[in-house]
Amino acid sequence: EFIDSYYFNQAEYIRFNSTVGKYVGYTEHGVKNAETWNKGSVLAQELGELERFCKPNADLHYSNVL
Repeated sequence: EFIDSYYFNQAEYIRFNSTVGKYVGYTEHGVKNAETWNKGSVLAQELGELERFCKPNADLHYSNVL
């Protein structure tokens, strides 16, 4: 599971979660940004990073944790 969180003043306002597959906002500002980011190229870029880096290296990192 890949999580990319954004904070402002020590409060999380938006998060990308690979299980959900999109950005989720936790504040009024975060919800507005999540809607915009999910419609544009930002989501495609995040999903591309998931395919490029996370999935090929998941087994390597998992075995190191164990």
